[in-house]
Amino acid sequence: MELQKPQHITSLATAGILVSVEINVWSATKQDREISHEVTTAKKADDNAGRFVKNLLADNSLHKDLLNYRQTVYNWMKRRTFDWNKSQSYLPATSLPRFMEEYYQHEQTFGDKLDKFLNEYDSIVSNMAFKQGQMFNRADYPTADQVRNKFGMRLFRYEVPLGDFRCQISQDLADEMNEHYTRQAQEIVQNILQDQKDRLIDVMQSLTHCCGYDEYKGKDGETKQKKRKIYEGTVEKAKEYCADFRNFNLTGDNELLSVIDQLSIALRGVDADTLRESEATRYSVKESVDSILSKFAPRV
Repeated sequence: MELQKPQHITSLATAGILVSVEINVWSATKQDREISHEVTTAKKADDNAGRFVKNLLADNSLHKDLLNYRQTVYNWMKRRTFDWNKSQSYLPATSLPRFMEEYYQHEQTFGDKLDKFLNEYDSIVSNMAFKQGQMFNRADYPTADQVRNKFGMRLFRYEVPLGDFRCQISQDLADEMNEHYTRQAQEIVQNILQDQKDRLIDVMQSLTHCCGYDEYKGKDGETKQKKRKIYEGTVEKAKEYCADFRNFNLTGDNELLSVIDQLSIALRGVDADTLRESEATRYSVKESVDSILSKFAPRV
């Protein structure tokens, strides 16, 4: 017999792909067994009781910038995709063009930071001779070319795995496999939907907070109000979610669509500068977003 692909799995496969980004970096650390032995001996401890790890670059700013950028890319991936498994993320097909454009920008930035670091590498190593003192060992440091090979950034793309649904198998096993794949796909779909709702709630909570005021005591002892800072990224993210989730709604969830419609109306013609300059707009957006949250957030 021939198995039919469950509807949810088919929709996942046609609506997106799986992606992962692998970033390799050089930690620039090295265990020094000689120093470890000196310390444990001085403390009358077993050799295995501790170890000394040298920070070869002593937190050089160019090197730290490279390490920190890896987290920047991972944060971007988290924002642009949805969880699939520990090593792969689900990317809606509607977001693929923008995702690829932004990935190439990140790849270029990572390469530029690496070039900047390597251009200064020999000088950095020379300076370490002073900072490391008697711990310095030139043999600990690879060449600039060797260091370059320790860094890398790669994007992997995969089709959504559907399993072999056209095998000739018994009816009982066919039913069991269909049940398994259907349940698994439904869980993934529901997790994506919940993630979309959670992201909308987070950005709306940020919006309403930013549109509010902080109270403080003036020099005259009277309570005064100060407008909170409006972040342009928060407004852009809210509009971005509305556009993306309207195009990518696997189950056609009406509640999600309703929130998107209401939030889109609340932010129509609004940007960060408008919220900073117009008290009326600030009040209107906060009131609208609070109203959406009061109906939407408690049920999520």
